[in-house]
Amino acid sequence: MKELTPRKIVEELDKYIIGQKNAKRSVAIAIRNRWRRHQLSDDLREEVLPKNIIMIGPTGVGKTEIARRMASLVKAPFLKVEASKYTEVGYHGRDVETMIRDITEIGVNMVKSEMIKGVQKKAEKAAEEKLLNLLLPAVSKNADKSSPEDEEQRATTREKFRKKLHAGELSNRTVELTVSEKPYVLQGFVAGIEEIGMDFQNMLEKMVPPRAQVRKVSVAEAKRILTHEEAEKLIDKEKVIQEAIHRTENFGILFIDEIDKIAGRESSHGPDVSREGVQRDLLPIVDGTTVHTRYGIVKTDRILFIAAGAFHVSKPSDLIPELQGRFPIRVELEALGKEEFLRILTEPKNALIKQYKALLETEGIKVNFESDAIEAIAEIAVQVNTHTQNIGARRLHTVMEKLVEEYSFDASDMDGAEITFDAKYVHKKLQAIAKDEDLSRYIL
Repeated sequence: MKELTPRKIVEELDKYIIGQKNAKRSVAIAIRNRWRRHQLSDDLREEVLPKNIIMIGPTGVGKTEIARRMASLVKAPFLKVEASKYTEVGYHGRDVETMIRDITEIGVNMVKSEMIKGVQKKAEKAAEEKLLNLLLPAVSKNADKSSPEDEEQRATTREKFRKKLHAGELSNRTVELTVSEKPYVLQGFVAGIEEIGMDFQNMLEKMVPPRAQVRKVSVAEAKRILTHEEAEKLIDKEKVIQEAIHRTENFGILFIDEIDKIAGRESSHGPDVSREGVQRDLLPIVDGTTVHTRYGIVKTDRILFIAAGAFHVSKPSDLIPELQGRFPIRVELEALGKEEFLRILTEPKNALIKQYKALLETEGIKVNFESDAIEAIAEIAVQVNTHTQNIGARRLHTVMEKLVEEYSFDASDMDGAEITFDAKYVHKKLQAIAKDEDLSRYIL
């Protein structure tokens, strides 16, 4: 985190997201402030709260992508949720506290995978010994009642098998492996039970022990299963949970999309009667409360909340005043035009042109996009966005897919071919669809 200055964060985001300078800067400052807070004295640290952000802008301009890329950059627990999926307490559906349980689960899985990596070598060694016992069962059984000569012979045989195992010569051999499986009834059985404040799932797992099942698997698969089992034994589960809760509370990022869908005032009738109720339920979560999860109590006052919405129909001021106050930083994202589309197609690490070239190259086809073709694609995407619904950069996906559709279908029969896309081909393929508004609504 120390090396991740705001400037560095923006530079990293620039590799994947075009434009939206203000949003990137706000997010970078919010992330840096988390590191700064941890450098303060204990007394002052408790007083510093994260400044939640609300992103306002049309669909397809990079709101979600900024939050997602930023979370992966800082390796923080990250969860994206849609505000429209939640209901007020008392209605049938998911209540807002489940988002905290979900992000805690993400944090636990993240810490667990990190700790497993730390014990991977030890686990691999232990798994290798178990695998050799499976490959040489007779040798293992007679280990106790044998002469020194027999023991030496067994050790020599075992080392020969070890060398073959390292060389991959035994990968396709089949072994019988006893695998413990949790009873299927427990999978998802206790969803939502955490409210009672206890780990009900672990309790059930102790009451209904896992059943052992003998499976025939390849040596390569057996090694993977045994390594995972040994790694699970080596890690301290209590430490995993403590670290996960600490990381979730202090570094977790919760991205609430479609917040504009719950912004309208309640009507006296109709399906949206709980919209304002959802806002009221969100207040304590965003402001800071404690939520019971299967791993223990999680405080939400240090989690960074980033809300986003297009606000086509409603306005940010339509949110209840208390909730508006919980998002002090507001960032407006700009709509994308031809210039941005041109850059999106070519500049980012995951640029669409690069993606389609790589996809068709897997079939042995060389693909070239001339500069006038890329310009024509950007023009048509802007044109369709203007005349139909503006879906931002997502329009480039539909346009590109339609453009290469024919070659994508025939690619397996065109081994070694070379394709060049120019402006003439782009206009021939797409212009008729783009001009017909009804047809472009349907196809693009």
